[in-house]
Amino acid sequence: MWQDLIDVLGKICTVYDDLAKIGERKRDALVKVDMDGLAKILDEEQLAAAKIQKLEKKRGSILQELSKNFKNVNADTKATEFYKNAPIAIRSKLRNLHGTLSKNVERAVTLRDNNQVLAQSALNAVKYHLNRLGGATVNPTYGNKGGNSVTHDKKFDFKA
Repeated sequence: MWQDLIDVLGKICTVYDDLAKIGERKRDALVKVDMDGLAKILDEEQLAAAKIQKLEKKRGSILQELSKNFKNVNADTKATEFYKNAPIAIRSKLRNLHGTLSKNVERAVTLRDNNQVLAQSALNAVKYHLNRLGGATVNPTYGNKGGNSVTHDKKFDFKA
């Protein structure tokens, strides 16, 4: 059972590493505004997320099965504490995999956050240019409700 946990942790580490590499390619696609490439990358990202979800379910069931054998384990037990119950020969392997997994997850999350900023900036630029083309201007108002008023110039002749 412990070997199953090691195998699953190794697979999860690999998929998170792949997800981080996808995140780097996504950053490049966002910077270059490569929409075709971005669409392919998003598909890859969804597949990786599905793999992670499946592997995490498997890891959860393995941990649940293993925890039945130990009375000192409860829902609040940290993984590093749980690994102390493993046979001595594989404890260091579990700790190493756990450390690698933590680094890979952190890297993937950082890339995701950075890509989110890039995507939001790209959307803001598109919105700005659409408003500029459409003649929309925002004027601040200071009435009892505050807020902004948006006016549009008619720049297009729709009779054409």
